Amino acid sequence: MNKTKQYCGFVAIIGRPNVGKSTLLNKLLKKKISITSKKPQTTRQNITGIYTSNKYQIIYTDTPGICFNRKKNIDCLIEYSYIEQVNYVELIIFIVDGIKFTENDSKIISKLIILNRPVILVINKIDNITNKNKILPYIDLIRKKMNFLSIIPISAKKEIGINSLLITIKKHIPESIFFFPKNYITDKSDAFMASEIVREKLIRFLGDELPYSVNVKIEDFNINKNNILYINGSILIKHINQKKIIIGKNGNKIKKIGIESRIAMEKIFKHKIQLKLWVKSLS
Repeated sequence: MNKTKQYCGFVAIIGRPNVGKSTLLNKLLKKKISITSKKPQTTRQNITGIYTSNKYQIIYTDTPGICFNRKKNIDCLIEYSYIEQVNYVELIIFIVDGIKFTENDSKIISKLIILNRPVILVINKIDNITNKNKILPYIDLIRKKMNFLSIIPISAKKEIGINSLLITIKKHIPESIFFFPKNYITDKSDAFMASEIVREKLIRFLGDELPYSVNVKIEDFNINKNNILYINGSILIKHINQKKIIIGKNGNKIKKIGIESRIAMEKIFKHKIQLKLWVKSLS
């Protein structure tokens, strides 16, 4: 009896900060595993998302936004050197922000040409383009910069063009056995996902007040006999004077962050959750 063919491959999602990489990953997976915000450099490390449907398994990597000026952000990766890490992938999705093609986008393309990997160019945020007649001339212009596998306009936020993108990706995934069990959606631990949820809420509620150096560490992650998930987390800051920014007046900010984090976690982990957060200074 012949086995059904399986197709499996790795796909990297790259682009400048704030072009919608994490939002796109979540929409492709139909699950939220990567945090999003309007603040650049929200994603600090590669996030792996695993899409499995029938005979296809696509392993996506959501990479930190490529930044070119260390003076503006200590977390920036200079000279986009981390792109070297995508040498193993079958396919690269390069995202640009609408019709705002920048000098830094050109720098990324020059590196992609050297890497010699198939690249799908995704033009995101087309819902923000008032004059849609500008899209086709822009595509004609941009296709001259590199031999793209395909150029697909989308709106990740409004889920426009996501199915077309997924169909194109599937066409270029090689025949292979699956790398992960069918029920996996990420290779990250639940504790890591919990820490990212808290960090997302910190970014959402504190905005520019939040220092980039803030990290979240999950100290305890346990389910008791009543099926309640107990999560204790520490918000780690470098300087003690940052503590009052996060706690807020009469503890209102840390309370709001905790409530919103707990609600988001309950949706993901499918458990009633008791969450406790502390702010700890490393100095």
